[in-house]
Amino acid sequence: MTKGPVRVLVVDDHAVVREGIRHVLVESEGFEVVAEADGATDPVAVAEQHDPDVVVLDVNMPGESGLKIAARFRERRPGTRILMLSMHDQAEYVLGAVRAGAHGYLLKDAGPAELREAVRAVYEGGEFFSPSVADRLSAALRGEFEEAQQSGPLREITAREREVLVEIADGKTNKQIAAALGISPRTVETHRESLMRKLDIRTVAGLTRFALDCGIARTD
Repeated sequence: MTKGPVRVLVVDDHAVVREGIRHVLVESEGFEVVAEADGATDPVAVAEQHDPDVVVLDVNMPGESGLKIAARFRERRPGTRILMLSMHDQAEYVLGAVRAGAHGYLLKDAGPAELREAVRAVYEGGEFFSPSVADRLSAALRGEFEEAQQSGPLREITAREREVLVEIADGKTNKQIAAALGISPRTVETHRESLMRKLDIRTVAGLTRFALDCGIARTD
């Protein structure tokens, strides 16, 4: 059976923006704008009436924000794919959209071909982020990971203990670690005991697993 066009709901409080998106999509085969919403009506209720595959949703809606609307879609219509549309590429907006359940984030200065590509990508089960947005998202996620490391159990250990932990996870003996770090085997043993006490881990296998879980063990 031949697939029908991608059914799209456009949610934006500016009529000219909605008309522009509609024009870009319907001028190309494979897309159908089944409904529009401007914030005066509940977009989720509109979706329940028209059953779109993809919702193109403005981040900055009057009243209830686009992020809150996206979260309600996730709760009430988890099968509907969400593409956020925004003028903002700051990391907090992008992370907020991802946490709300969006599958893509497109800047409003994107060209027609990029808009169609984005709608198609999220419809097919993938994700789509404008290039500058993808860079900011990656940097923000790295920052969150590093912050989590600093605020978690790793915060309790010293820089030297961390070096010893990496070597332990690499399967080295106390003598090998001592040679690698330029310290005595007895000092290595002291650091090992301190690691086990601070992390409440009693075995080398447990230390190795901890290092792997924290992403500090060598994997090459």
